[in-house]
Amino acid sequence: MSEFNPSKTEKTVITLRIEVDVLQEIDILSAKADISRNEFIMQCIDFAMNHHPSVKSEKQKP
Repeated sequence: MSEFNPSKTEKTVITLRIEVDVLQEIDILSAKADISRNEFIMQCIDFAMNHHPSVKSEKQKP
């Protein structure tokens, strides 16, 4: 696992339309992890982006 390096990142406010059942599951999982809904969604997006084939191949280019 990589090293944790806390840093301040620029963020912006967006609106997201999401199915009710998905939001309920996000709320349950974020509560179990003891993090905010926003932080949980951000980490899900980061995970998806880091594991998406096209993003992975872009990161590997010299």
